[in-house]
Order: sequence, then C-alpha cells, then structure tokens
Amino acid sequence: MTHTLDAPRAEPVDRAQQRVAQLFAAQQAAFAAAPWPDADQRRERLRSLKKQVSRYQDLLAEAMSHDFGYRSEAESKMLDLLGSMLELDHAIRHVRRWMKPSRRSTELLFISNSIRVEYQPKGVVGVIVPWNFPVYLALGPLVAALAAGNRVMVKMPEVTPATNAVLKRMLAEVFAEDLVAVVGEELLDPNAFTSLPFDHIVFTGSPAVGRIVMRTAAENLTPVTLELGGKSPALVTRNYPVADAARRITHGKSTNCGQICVSPDYALVPREHVAEFVEAVGLSFKKFYAGKTVGNADYTAIVNERQYQRLRGLLDDARAKGATVASCAPMPTGEGRQMPLQILTDLTPDMRVMSEELFGPILPVVPYDTMDEAIAFINARPRPLALYCFSHDAGERDALLRRTHSGGVAINDWGWQVVNHDAPFGGIGNSGMGTYHGVEGFRELSHGKTVFKRQRLFPIDLFYPPYGSFVQRLALRFFVGRADAGLAARTTPSEHQA
Repeated sequence: MTHTLDAPRAEPVDRAQQRVAQLFAAQQAAFAAAPWPDADQRRERLRSLKKQVSRYQDLLAEAMSHDFGYRSEAESKMLDLLGSMLELDHAIRHVRRWMKPSRRSTELLFISNSIRVEYQPKGVVGVIVPWNFPVYLALGPLVAALAAGNRVMVKMPEVTPATNAVLKRMLAEVFAEDLVAVVGEELLDPNAFTSLPFDHIVFTGSPAVGRIVMRTAAENLTPVTLELGGKSPALVTRNYPVADAARRITHGKSTNCGQICVSPDYALVPREHVAEFVEAVGLSFKKFYAGKTVGNADYTAIVNERQYQRLRGLLDDARAKGATVASCAPMPTGEGRQMPLQILTDLTPDMRVMSEELFGPILPVVPYDTMDEAIAFINARPRPLALYCFSHDAGERDALLRRTHSGGVAINDWGWQVVNHDAPFGGIGNSGMGTYHGVEGFRELSHGKTVFKRQRLFPIDLFYPPYGSFVQRLALRFFVGRADAGLAARTTPSEHQA
C-alpha cells in the first residue's frame, strides 16, 4: 500500500512537533489516571464515533473527492464509510465479551489452583494512516484501540488536508484530545511521530516505509502492527468461467482506480485463455463505466500528479521492453487523472510492472500451463497481502491454500475478506505483521496478562529447598521420567563442566 511518509523536508523544529509531544504527554497522563475503562465506557465511545460518521458522511465524501482531484461519492461511502460502520457495529456488539478474562487450565502439578488471562489496555496507541482510504484506515485501527481501552493519536497523510480537517473536527466534537487526537500535514517530520514512546503503533503503508517505522519504533521497543501491500495475485483456473473471473478482477482493479492494498495486482491465466480473458476484461470495464472514465461520476481519479506520473512511467517502461498495452478507454488529457484500466500482455521479468506494487489501474496478465507452474510463480515472489483463487475444484483450492502464503484469501471474488470484521486482517512477511479487526484486533492492542492464583491450602512449600525430598523426586519421576542410569554413570563431573 503506498504511503508518502518521506524523509523530512527542511523545516524548523516547529510548534507542530512540540504540540504532538504535548498531546502525547497529555494522553499518557490521562491513561495513568484512568487505565481501565469499563465496557460501558468503551461502548459509549464507539457509539459516539458511529453517530459522528453518520452525521459527517457527506462532508467526508466531499473532502475525499477534493483531495483526490475527484473521487466517486459512491465509492467513498461504500468503502470508507460503510466499512467503518460495519466495524463499529461489530465492536459495539462484542466488546463486553472480548473483555471477559479467559479462564485457562493449570498444569496437573498445580491442580486446584486457578489461572486466567486478563486483557489489559496497553496505553497510548499511534495510528499512521495512508491516503488511499483515509477514513476507513484511520477509523479501523481507532475502533480496535478504543475497544481495547486505549488512548489514540492518529497521524493522517499529508496529501489529504481536506479530509484531515473534516476528520479532526468530527472527532473533536465527541472526544477530548487526551483520548483521541488527530495530526496531519502540519507535522512535516514523520519521525517526530514514530519516535514517540507509544505503547503500540499501527502503520498502514508500503513495505519500504514499514521498515522505517519498525526501525524507529525499535528505539523504544514499541510493538508494531504493519499493514503493508505487495503484489497480490489472482489465479484463474481452467475449470472457472473466464468471463466471470474477468468481471470480478476488473472490479478489483478499477474500484478506487486500483488504489487499494488488496486490489489484484496481476492475473495468472491459462495460456490458451489469455486472449479470451483480455477481451472479457475490456468488455467488463466498458459495461461498468460506459466506455469512458473522464468526467465519469462513478470513476475515481489517481490521487495526485506524482502518483499519476509514476503509473505512466510503469507503462512506458513496459512498452519499451516489448509489452502489449491495451487501454480499456481513452486516456485523460490535460489535467485529468481518471486513468482507465490498462491491460498488459507479452511480459518479461525485467519490466517494472512485474516487480513493483502497481497500486493503480494496471493489470499484467501472466500465462501459465500447469497449476504447479502457477503456484511456483506465486511462491517465487514476496508473500502478498491477498491472494485470489477462481476455481470450482476443491482439490485445486486446497492445494493453493496449503502451498502458498498470503495475508488473506478470497475464493471466486476479490477483497471481501477484508470487510468481514469477525475475521482478522493482516499480512505476512513482506506484506506485514500483526492483525486487527474483530477479537484479534482487540487482543492485538491489549496486553494478555496471565494471572495465577494459589489456593490457600496448596502445599507449594514442598517445592522449596532443600531439594531432594520424596515429593520432589516423585514429581520429577512422574513428569520427567527415570534418568538413564547408564548414561549418568558414564558422565564424569569434568565432562559436565565441559
């Protein structure tokens, strides 16, 4: 997932940086004063947030469109806002149950005692938000953090100032800044945020920037949840209807103009079906957008000129190295950035589109001959955030699931694994670490503290020195077994020391 957390620009150490440090100190103090909000408090905070999202939906959609140069209102509301509401509903419904201590079993040796795990709020959580879904990817970690009883500081992206302003106003109406604080483009040095001694950091962005965040957080031994991206494959098998797979993959590559961390990055298609698949993708795109993107109210623009030129550079590199590029609609001219879907075939490994995360409406189509070859192609690359399998054959699906690694999987569609909030969302390897959503998100941002209680009459003194009592020897004999007398006899003290 692309994120513009670049090196700091030449600016004085300014008031914004001091303000962030002051906000952090205020949240630390507030948490120390009230370190364990009860279930009713947490649910009330989540309900207040839900009410604000509903009230501000039009302003948020308008602000996101302004920041993108144009963003489909329907996409903003369905993806950023509907997704946030679903996550809020789930947390409100389940947080009381999540908070209950988890009873565990003691070892037989400690029978009659009790042991449990309590989920304690960590403290102050930092959330770093990318630009592609600036509301959903701010509110998702915020929901998990509030459900877990934490205080939260949210760092919004510098390229979405209109959205930042609306979100900040929306949250300030219901949360004091010592509970939820928002900073954005005014903080010119992102290291001023990540270098704070947070109790946890949630970062959504690119693998390259994720490494920077992790290095900075390591200075304070701050645990991190990294939701990154990568090249998520869509594998179309021989038994699956080509037109149906093409339609669903086209939807994944054109929604939000392909600027989604779990968007299909490339399609693996049986060699004999490549031409049919390419044609079906083109027809699907024309059906979705009536053959044009420029001025189309349903089609989102590339977020800024920098990203637009990056995508144009990827296409130029591919053409120069022999790729065939088919545009699904006329390219924008002038200042417009509503880039239509570009289908690429005749690919070679040295093309940038085959190694870089695309994060836009570019679809490389890779032919394969056997399932083993397709799986090997996937496994030869860094582990992706998502994998999409289009197959009606259970054996094929099971083979793919068992022989590949990915953050999540959708079968016969794309993306919907993310917005089902009873299941965890997270990456693996190059695509991230840690999870949030649902109970996994609650536990990620809580400390699972083990509490052992000894019963009054339990004879723990039997395990005190001096050692060698009958009970101790009996316990060792029962749980460890009888020592090999022959081996013990053959081992001298000097050999033990060696």
